[in-house]
Amino acid sequence: MKKRDLYLTKLIQFKDKPLIKVITGIRRCGKSTLLSLFEAHLKKSGVEAHRIIRMNFESFEFDGITDYKALHSHIRSRMPTTEKYYILLDEVQQVNSWEKAINAFSVDADTDIYITGSNAFLLSSELSTLLSGRYVEIPMLPLSFREYLDFTGQHQNGDLLSSFNAYLELGGLPTVVDLMDVPETLPAFFSGICNTVLMKDVMERNRVRDAALLESVLKFIAANIGSIVSTKKISDYLTRSGRKTSSETIDSYLKMLESAFIIYRARRYDLKGKAFLKTLEKFYIVDMGIRNHLTGLRNTDYGHVLENIVYLELLRRGYDVAVGKVGTLEVDFIATRLKEKLYVQVSASIMDEHTRKRELQPLQAIPDNYPKMILTMDKTIPNDYEGIKVLYLLDFLLE
Repeated sequence: MKKRDLYLTKLIQFKDKPLIKVITGIRRCGKSTLLSLFEAHLKKSGVEAHRIIRMNFESFEFDGITDYKALHSHIRSRMPTTEKYYILLDEVQQVNSWEKAINAFSVDADTDIYITGSNAFLLSSELSTLLSGRYVEIPMLPLSFREYLDFTGQHQNGDLLSSFNAYLELGGLPTVVDLMDVPETLPAFFSGICNTVLMKDVMERNRVRDAALLESVLKFIAANIGSIVSTKKISDYLTRSGRKTSSETIDSYLKMLESAFIIYRARRYDLKGKAFLKTLEKFYIVDMGIRNHLTGLRNTDYGHVLENIVYLELLRRGYDVAVGKVGTLEVDFIATRLKEKLYVQVSASIMDEHTRKRELQPLQAIPDNYPKMILTMDKTIPNDYEGIKVLYLLDFLLE
């Protein structure tokens, strides 16, 4: 198993703390592997195998456990003593009212509980009510560029640009690394991911009837990552394309896709008015391989693709990320974390003077002294413009 140290470290930090650890993320991003890595860590640190209860509800082995009573009974049967038990449950949302069993074990037994799920409804269910303040969410994303290099064995002193271009094309789902040697298998893999996410994590859970419209909405977002969009703009576009719909339906579908962790919404923040704006947001997609599968690599705006990569990287580093508005100017990202704040512009190149001035202007207009930076694919430019840091994007990703 390849390591995912960023996430494994978080699990280890929360080990034995009185919190249920909830690992969320899109299917096939590595949640099950992370639990296996943590299970190995437990055994290495001296926890006997019989005190680790591991269940994956996508396995046929547990197909008969469909409700919380059966779940509670099965786990209880594996806890014959008063010792501390570690409960590791994969895709637990498959079990009806599972949160009742989890709550019971967190209250009535000496347990440390870890669960994974591929849908945000995992946390918007009764779990939030039953366990208010007693769980921590650990959001998981596909491989970062740094992890991608580790997984593929392409070291940082190699041909980084070629590796980065492959990463932009294939994305960072861990399974992709195993399939790279047989490229003809990749379309079927991506198709399977998209179909499963749309069918199981969106349509079945939300009782969506119009699969074609849902897919059209997802393809629109994939083709317009990093662009300011509105539900009306999407509904107007789809109506012109022969798919008559409404803004309300589009808004509902976007929320469903967000809940399945396949798209992410970046709200706009007015830096002068100091308030979030209610309309005209940006959306990003969880993985470039999925995005390219949906769009067929057409209409690829290189700048927006880089923006998407940076957005996900900021999320990995624990930032809350919004889009900034300064008067009529736009800042790509406002990234906040505890007491930190960082302003980021992303541009393929700022070698052209007009482009450089356009990218600097919004940052120069921000009336505070928090760090400001431009990330670019240029290597041969000054690394500072009046206190605004300029950084080669790949160096930023490998920090």
